[in-house]
Amino acid sequence: METAQRKTIVTELIQCIQKGNAHVSFEESVARLSKELRTRTPTSLPYNIWQLVEHIRITQWDIVEFCTSATHESPPWPKGYWPEEVPDEVSDHAWKKSLAQIEEDRTRFFNLLKNPKRDLLEPFEHGDGQTLLREALLLADHNAYHTGEIIVVRRLLGDWD
Repeated sequence: METAQRKTIVTELIQCIQKGNAHVSFEESVARLSKELRTRTPTSLPYNIWQLVEHIRITQWDIVEFCTSATHESPPWPKGYWPEEVPDEVSDHAWKKSLAQIEEDRTRFFNLLKNPKRDLLEPFEHGDGQTLLREALLLADHNAYHTGEIIVVRRLLGDWD
């Protein structure tokens, strides 16, 4: 792949993952969320915003680790991709820590994409045919889907315009 083409593809992937392009970004979806609403579960839904944030964090971490280590072992599906406990309240410290890890792991992934030595289309030696491009699309799709769910939960709780 030519350098200019690769740079354009990487830029588009990063913008899609980070900014959402056609939808609200993850950061916008959790901005100005009151502490009381982090763990409030709307009637008829099986999860709350904290669970969705933690699911995004765990899944994104797993994707980054898979891309960087042939010895990485993913959590058991599906239980290992959701928080083990659902607390009644999430402290500011725990909330900020989770959001910080989402940002840090996303930055780690972007650094993989930006590394010109990493072929976007070459299957990893481990796995079953996954490529860095495929993992970028998976990350964008997964996070967008659950970001949308966060907005739905906020709307159901009367906390979204």
